[in-house]
Amino acid sequence: MIEVQALTKRYGAFEAVRDVSFTVGDGQIIGLLGPNGAGKTSIMKVLTGYHRPSEGRALLNGVDAMDEPVALKAMVGYLPEGVPLYGDMTVAEYLLFIAEARALPPDARQAALDKAMLACGLPGMADIRIEHLSKGFRQRVGLAQAIIHDPDILILDEPTTGLDPNQILEIRALIRSLGASKTVILSTHILQEVEALCNEVLILHEGRIVAQGSASKLAQDMQGDERFDALLRCRDFSSLSALAEAHAYSAFALEELGEGRARARFSVRSGRGDEAAEALFNWAVAQGASLLELRRERMSLEEIFVRLTGEERAP
Repeated sequence: MIEVQALTKRYGAFEAVRDVSFTVGDGQIIGLLGPNGAGKTSIMKVLTGYHRPSEGRALLNGVDAMDEPVALKAMVGYLPEGVPLYGDMTVAEYLLFIAEARALPPDARQAALDKAMLACGLPGMADIRIEHLSKGFRQRVGLAQAIIHDPDILILDEPTTGLDPNQILEIRALIRSLGASKTVILSTHILQEVEALCNEVLILHEGRIVAQGSASKLAQDMQGDERFDALLRCRDFSSLSALAEAHAYSAFALEELGEGRARARFSVRSGRGDEAAEALFNWAVAQGASLLELRRERMSLEEIFVRLTGEERAP
């Protein structure tokens, strides 16, 4: 478990993190999301013992990040944004060096290396020098060093940077499986990654938490009324027109199909959730209409991000 209590981090006069508090339970994957300079990496560096907090504290499984740095590092696996690798070492040499630095018993190091390489998709690459690896495979080596000592807590800064789509799916599957038994915090700029992996999201802006919760809960809290998009086909053209006028549906598009038939696409906002969907369905049945589509539209994580941070995302 990770407990962050009123954490503040200053660099000179600049406050990178401002009075941040949150808790991450065992077996949870939490995503840190925010624009550049929001404080994500600073929080991670405090949690891993690389930076001291200016105020507040961070406890990892009850261990204070500053009071017991050696015990802290033994239970944490850390993948920084720029993985510090030694290009003149082979993959095996580097990972064995990490295993030794992690104080793994000599007779357990090879098994730990083999397990980490298999998990990260590195079999057959043990004897390749790191300087000859692509950026994606270097990222895999970075992940392997983070898990080689089987830590209870994983802190991953942009874990899929530089990976191709297939590799991203593989690393996401690995993180998801690790999250079943470990506490995981990851930061990313990939919004789909947060939705695919994380139990909860912390959205940071200018060093503060501006929203926290699951993606669906954030959407519900911020959106208020939900939007339903429907496509109807009806024998009676006038009934669809009357429906639109009576309920002032937005984005209404009415199309005559001939022989008295009509088709309409419209949107409606409602705070009644499933009741609104049921009412639309019942109306269609009563009118002898065919309900061809009925979709509930919620705010996407990207829309939430833009609203909270003012960041315009690239298309």
